[in-house]
Amino acid sequence: MKLLAIIFILVVFIVILIVSIVMQMRNAGIKVKDFMGFIRASQSLDDLYEFAKRYERMSPQQQIIYLAEAERMFAAFEKIPRSVWEEEQEKYDEVLDKYKDIRVMRWNEENALSTKVKMVKPREIKAND
Repeated sequence: MKLLAIIFILVVFIVILIVSIVMQMRNAGIKVKDFMGFIRASQSLDDLYEFAKRYERMSPQQQIIYLAEAERMFAAFEKIPRSVWEEEQEKYDEVLDKYKDIRVMRWNEENALSTKVKMVKPREIKAND
């Protein structure tokens, strides 16, 4: 009987603790769903940070994957106040710099390709009279 009472008290305490945490998050303007996305994005930040440090030159496929993952991570971080993740700022900036470098490099490659292509004028359509 005492064991059951202790378990009940612990369950009530855990529920009160969870409700308190959720209320504090709401008061701070953070939705629970956004916070869960932030936790996943924080792990993604760590992975992208390590990837950015190790790979100086990425293949086009790796670049696309990196860009897509970074954009998802940036979107999740935008929903959370900066004060929550300020200790991750250095990693975030490193990933952002690599993201910008890849975007600029890909933009330059696309422009170089578009200027090398000869412009072919369409043939005039002759009307059968």
